[in-house]
Amino acid sequence: MTKPSVLFICSRNAGKSQMAAALMDLVSEGKVQSYSAGTNPGAAINHEAVTSLAECGADMAGGTPKPIDAQLAKDVDRVVILGTDANPVFGPEVATERWVTYEPSEDGVTGAERMNMIRDEIAGRVRGLFHELTE
Repeated sequence: MTKPSVLFICSRNAGKSQMAAALMDLVSEGKVQSYSAGTNPGAAINHEAVTSLAECGADMAGGTPKPIDAQLAKDVDRVVILGTDANPVFGPEVATERWVTYEPSEDGVTGAERMNMIRDEIAGRVRGLFHELTE
């Protein structure tokens, strides 16, 4: 049996998709291969996200924003699009789902508190996806 795989996509590939991939690496302990990419990659990863993930034992410090690899999107078992800003177009052969996440800044929550709330929501969804992919 081959290892399940997932590609996490957001617009900049600087925060949420990088967080999701790092959290999947942590949760799955190598049982799921995770990737991340962006529709409009930024210049650098979000350092608040790096700090937030480090607090729970996940590591995205070595990540760099990168564009979507169309072949990879076809090859993985699942593509997860985070948020509403990224709108990649794939053919019907690509299994996709969208996670619309809560944005704490809309309620005035900023800084580390905002990032930790985002991290915790994504972590819960990643755990669910891990169980789905490995059952």
